[in-house]
Amino acid sequence: MARKVEIWLVGNTGLRNPLRIQEGLKMYAQSPFVGKLHGTENEIAFMNYLNAHGVIRNEAGNDVSGSHARKWRLMFAKNGFIYPQVQNKYGFSQEELGPLDEITPFGRTFLNASTFPAVQECFLRAMSVEQFPLSNGEGLFSPLRWILAIMLELERRTGTSELSRIEFALWGHATDPSYDIEEVVDRILDLRERRNEAASKRKFDKQEIEERGKDYSKKKENFLDYSDMNMRYLRITGVLQRKGRGLIIVPAKHVVAEKLAKSSATDVPLRQQLKILCSEAPLPTDDLETAKSVLTDMRKQLDHLHILYDISGMPLTTAAEVNNACRYLEEILFETNEIAYAEEQRDKWKEISDYMTLLINGGGTKAYDEDNQIEVPKDEKPVYLEWVLWRAALAIDSMTNKPYEARGFRLDSDFMPVSTAGGGKGDLYCEFQDYTILIEVTTSTSSMQEAMEGEPVRRHVSDAVLKYDKPVYGMFVAIKIDTNTAETFRHGVWYAKDDKPQRLNIVPFSLLQFQQVFNQMFQSGEVSPQKLVDLMEDCESYRDSLNAPEWKKKIDQLVSEIVAS
Repeated sequence: MARKVEIWLVGNTGLRNPLRIQEGLKMYAQSPFVGKLHGTENEIAFMNYLNAHGVIRNEAGNDVSGSHARKWRLMFAKNGFIYPQVQNKYGFSQEELGPLDEITPFGRTFLNASTFPAVQECFLRAMSVEQFPLSNGEGLFSPLRWILAIMLELERRTGTSELSRIEFALWGHATDPSYDIEEVVDRILDLRERRNEAASKRKFDKQEIEERGKDYSKKKENFLDYSDMNMRYLRITGVLQRKGRGLIIVPAKHVVAEKLAKSSATDVPLRQQLKILCSEAPLPTDDLETAKSVLTDMRKQLDHLHILYDISGMPLTTAAEVNNACRYLEEILFETNEIAYAEEQRDKWKEISDYMTLLINGGGTKAYDEDNQIEVPKDEKPVYLEWVLWRAALAIDSMTNKPYEARGFRLDSDFMPVSTAGGGKGDLYCEFQDYTILIEVTTSTSSMQEAMEGEPVRRHVSDAVLKYDKPVYGMFVAIKIDTNTAETFRHGVWYAKDDKPQRLNIVPFSLLQFQQVFNQMFQSGEVSPQKLVDLMEDCESYRDSLNAPEWKKKIDQLVSEIVAS
């Protein structure tokens, strides 16, 4: 099979999280740049617009060319949310497709997608379109459909659709339907067998990449680097999910996977494919009988897991109605799985602590072995901080509310964070039998921390005090606590609507301090939310007698005493 290797990209290495695309498109839709996203001046201006609204962080003006904007534009266009630029070589005009950079009908659908399953469906529609040129130049293909075809062939031969990271890296995104699928799967199975026998998986992987890279003209690091990004984009369709560091087909979406995999390449011209993309590509589940098959599979899965549900009152006469029932059951399944995920967190406390260390260090990765590592992307620290504190609260356990009731941020199907909590409410509401702990977090470390967090944190705690018939403790966690922030929370005064003053209990902790207390709990075997409450009450007892710098030192001293105990 020796031939020139090309790696396809369904995403962009400058925008590794596909779930940020909707946030960016919403900013674009309300900006003055709609239809005006080409040209250096507009690109720089839109980049600054995204930066000013907190969608990107162009620290210290590192990008002065507008490359950030070009990456967002590429992903808007590749997924059919704006009309892409028609090049001369395409053989048709811009007018035949639509006005350059204007939001498409499909883009409007994506903007209105208010639930995670609805967002997933939009990405599934986009990635099902066969718009990528085959490496032999003889047609177009869909990377998603091709990967599904490979995985289904693996399942036919081995009983499981699992595709590992190294298998995807060497024989997934480095192939397309111009390859013989049976030979590709032969290569994967041969790789798998030899790797299982290898004494050092890391050394084996390096040698295999080196060998495959002989036919690849770019950096060999791209095999793994691009695979992580490509798999992340493919998973957002909802048809695939994580299996270790690789992929597996979601059981409830097996029928959809089979239908999509039947066609992975086409000779339909690009003009027609782009029109389909921009108008909203069809899915197999738009057909009533296919939708019913998916619903039947979903019900079997819930019945097998003994999960109760009732769809007797839901109409099921159209594909749209059946798909609505599927999404309803999917949400029930996800919530059930999230409860099981929550119960696992106590045994995951070391990993949770490792995530905290990565956040303290500004992001990065930690590898446990060749097939297991954790990562905090540097541009996604805010959402990971909320997620890690949520996991920590689940590990400490004893909450009376459900795990999905405690968080304000969204999760993907693998329980990884998608976006930070929306405005207007606190980040984490941890309800216990005798009290509630409201946890607020920020990655801001400068003097702007107080300006950004002082008012909303106090307002959220005040609202919680009025809501709950039990004590409310506010815990503010940041990478570093600014002294002005500590001063604001030291006073902790907030006036409710009737001008009645409230003295709020809000204690600021650095993430390192929280991590130290968290670790001590599990290392000592004394894991209880009461330990956090006792610490906060001890800290609060000194806030009137000390100024802000002294109070910060006292909090650190009290934390140190717990760690030493």
